[in-house]
Amino acid sequence: MTNALNHLLEIAPAPSEPRQKDWGEVERSLGVELPADYKELIHVYGGSNWDDYLYVLEPGCPNENYDLIEWAENQAEDLEDLWEFEKKPAELEAAEGSRVIPWATTDNGECLYWLVRPDLEPDQWTVMVNEARGDHWEHFSVSCTQFLASSLDGELQSNILSSLFPRATHEFRRLGAV
Repeated sequence: MTNALNHLLEIAPAPSEPRQKDWGEVERSLGVELPADYKELIHVYGGSNWDDYLYVLEPGCPNENYDLIEWAENQAEDLEDLWEFEKKPAELEAAEGSRVIPWATTDNGECLYWLVRPDLEPDQWTVMVNEARGDHWEHFSVSCTQFLASSLDGELQSNILSSLFPRATHEFRRLGAV
């Protein structure tokens, strides 16, 4: 278990039932292997809502609005269309074949992505945040679980995410069917 996941467990106790996934099938659907810390995060917490703001996407999420595979497909198409008119973030131009895959979103519509580069293993992927209605991006050299834990404890600050996040008293909710 990663230090970041241990830190999350201090912030919010894990639900009693872990989520089981066929990661081989998930990764075949996405065409890419996923980071181990994300798999652990989903196993322990599942698709989840943090501080009534940030939603961690889960493959096969019981709340289909937060299904990782569907988000990945939709975001890839949307971004390709968008980049016909807007400039790609510099991080995506740095290495040919670089792309982003969403792993979380917010109730305001910001999207949190992994920066996927062909020269990096999944456990080396870092986080990019895109504002909801604009072309502003931020890059954080941390894993998704480190980003979540560090955001919740106030150590990591984003200029894109809501100034009301994180809350002083944390709220965690596992996503279920709607």
